[in-house]
Amino acid sequence: MFLFFTAILVGCKTYNEEEKQSFDGKIKTYLEKKGINCLRSDSGLYYTILEPGEGKNIQFEDIVSFSYTGSFINGQKFDQQKKPVEFAVKNLIGAWKEIMLELKAGSKVFLVAPPQLGYGERKLDDIPANSILVYEIIVHGVK
Repeated sequence: MFLFFTAILVGCKTYNEEEKQSFDGKIKTYLEKKGINCLRSDSGLYYTILEPGEGKNIQFEDIVSFSYTGSFINGQKFDQQKKPVEFAVKNLIGAWKEIMLELKAGSKVFLVAPPQLGYGERKLDDIPANSILVYEIIVHGVK
C-alpha cells in the first residue's frame, strides 16, 4: 500500500512558475498567429465562448453530452468525437471541468489548455507529455 501512495505522490508533478509562464507564452504566440481573441482565466485557460447556449449553467455534479475536436498548437488533430459522448463534469480533465461551469446546453466554446489543465506529464497514446491542447467543444445536453 505504501508503494502505491508513494508512486502516486512521485508521479504527480506541480509545475513551477517558470514552466507555467513558458506554456503561457507559447499559447499567446499561437493565438496571435491565428488572430484569435480569448479570455484568460486565473488558472491559465484561454477560451472564447462561440455560442452562449440556453438555460442554466452546467453544474459540477451534472452529466454533460458533448462533441469535440482536439488538436495541438501545431494544428495536428489528435481526437474528434462527432457523435456526442456523455461524461460527468467531475470526471473531466481540469480545463474541461473549468470551462463546463461557464457553459449551458447548446454552448460552443474554443479553448486552449496548458498542460497543468490537461494531461500534464502523462503520455497518452496520441498525446505527448506536457502538451498544450486546443479544443472546440459543443454541448448537446445536460442532465
